[in-house]
Amino acid sequence: MKWEVYRVIFRVRSPLHIGFNKVGNLQRTRHYVTGRVMWGALTARLTRMKFLGKGPVVSSEEYQCIGRDLDENIAFTYFYPAIRRNSDYQILWPWENEDDFRRRLLGSYVSTALDYSQQAAANEALHEIEFISPNTQDTGEPIYLMGYIFEKKDTELEWKKACEYIQLGGERGYGFGKLELADMTKIQTSEIELFNGAIKFKNFQDRPLIHLHVADSPQSYARLLAHTKAINMERIEGIIEPLVVREWRSNAKQYRYAGQYVDLIGVCFAPGSKISKSADFAIGRFGIWYPALAKS
Repeated sequence: MKWEVYRVIFRVRSPLHIGFNKVGNLQRTRHYVTGRVMWGALTARLTRMKFLGKGPVVSSEEYQCIGRDLDENIAFTYFYPAIRRNSDYQILWPWENEDDFRRRLLGSYVSTALDYSQQAAANEALHEIEFISPNTQDTGEPIYLMGYIFEKKDTELEWKKACEYIQLGGERGYGFGKLELADMTKIQTSEIELFNGAIKFKNFQDRPLIHLHVADSPQSYARLLAHTKAINMERIEGIIEPLVVREWRSNAKQYRYAGQYVDLIGVCFAPGSKISKSADFAIGRFGIWYPALAKS
């Protein structure tokens, strides 16, 4: 099965919050867009495009059907912040100093509910939302998101059109997560370098296969650019993260509310982890990497 590769660039047009964890009153954001977030946004947009004008309510079964089609025919890398440099785009990740990244790209929004009877903020209602800013905090340059989408040849999904109307992440009801499609380029060569040469893509029968090269020297390493299943892995140093996701399954009686269904994807190395041995990885569901045949 032949895979075709597209480099996709979005311009961030409003604050972007990709849910991570909570510290005190602060809801932190991830510094990148996961494959699952992109999958969810495209699933929602494609479903609404398909059933627009065909009824007041779209059932959760229809969303699940489109989601399964995406799983089978489309694969994603993670998307990373980038800036435009000399008519091209340069990703701003991974970074050596996280404080510099946060100071340059991140902002936050503070709000609270009011208790009018007390003429004060409601108890325990104060919260702060961290976000990726639409512009750099120091120079005001536009922030873009760079990533790659893999398409099985002859798929009928209109994902390219859906990318023109995409909104993703949290707080969308407050205007967060608006993106503008800046560029979509089909890559023609047989062996493709992605993310400015950080990884290479190869065709694979079932799933896209990528290669991460590490030079043959004691101090050399490469970085993982997606959550990677921690199975049969050698020479990796980084943060271990259990990936747990919540889904809407309103068609099942035991799951009446959004987020009640919990799916444990598995234990993974987080993006940015260092690997000191060349290896191949298959890009699985939600853009998660799975170890293939390791290469020295």
